Amino acid sequence: MSKSSPRRPFGRKPTVGTVTVIEARVHRSSARNAKLAFFLTLVVVGLLTATVTAEQVHPILALLLGIVAGLLCGAAAWALVRVWPVIRLLWWWTPEILLALAVVYGWTALARYTHPILRFTVIALVVGGPAAVPAIRRRIIALAWCVIVRHRLRVCFAEFIIANQSGTLPLILLARPTPVGERVWIYLRPGLSHTDLEGRLDKIAVACHASTVLIERASPSNAAYMRVDIKRREVLTATVGSPLVDLVDPDTPSPIRSVPDLPTALDLPDITLQPATDNPVRTASRRMAAASASTPTPVIAPAVSANGGDDVTDWI
Repeated sequence: MSKSSPRRPFGRKPTVGTVTVIEARVHRSSARNAKLAFFLTLVVVGLLTATVTAEQVHPILALLLGIVAGLLCGAAAWALVRVWPVIRLLWWWTPEILLALAVVYGWTALARYTHPILRFTVIALVVGGPAAVPAIRRRIIALAWCVIVRHRLRVCFAEFIIANQSGTLPLILLARPTPVGERVWIYLRPGLSHTDLEGRLDKIAVACHASTVLIERASPSNAAYMRVDIKRREVLTATVGSPLVDLVDPDTPSPIRSVPDLPTALDLPDITLQPATDNPVRTASRRMAAASASTPTPVIAPAVSANGGDDVTDWI
């Protein structure tokens, strides 16, 4: 008896060398949501359209118009939900797509409308200018790290951070450079929380090629809106320019300070002896003892007893 081979998803053997753009769970989830959106939109739009147009036309014609309007709106809703994973994928790669389009169409326009000498001059200025100016070069590197960090966070969510059952990843929003690294805003989907991300900060730092990562809420009213601060360099040890230096008049004369002669090698005979002062607590205790000694102690008269044993002073 031959051993049965393991079952493949969708009953097909995967082709060697293929790249999965959209996960199978996300594909199935989007298909299910698209069907629900289609039927819901069909019913709601169809009933509303038929109800509104029934006052103007025949009820049967109003029902037909409602069905047509529901089908059209339902098809639009189905298409929007169905292609949402592709739209999200395009959003993740928007900077690269825009840069590639700018390079291709820019080179095409230069090649078509300019002389070769002017063409290579423009390329030299565009490429060599930022490389020669340190401020522009640092800015470009910072923006490049923002693009890289967005992809690294997406890899973190896909690899080792638990997502919901449908496999939908959080929406990674904008990123901007900071003095210590980058700051990225993300929007969590159901299934993740701030606590889940705090337990994986060390792994996120390794994936983003950073030293530390800090995650905190970006909105006090929405727990799904998070802010990720990625730190990859230390700025407290750098020299920071202060505007207060420019407020000082350079012609102001500096005061001359005399430095007194300080003793360097002291010996015990060089130290002046001072009389020791008594302890204030001990002095206070002595004063209290003297005051108590000078106060006369009251003398208690002996009790006088009668023949019956009663105290006579009780009757006086």
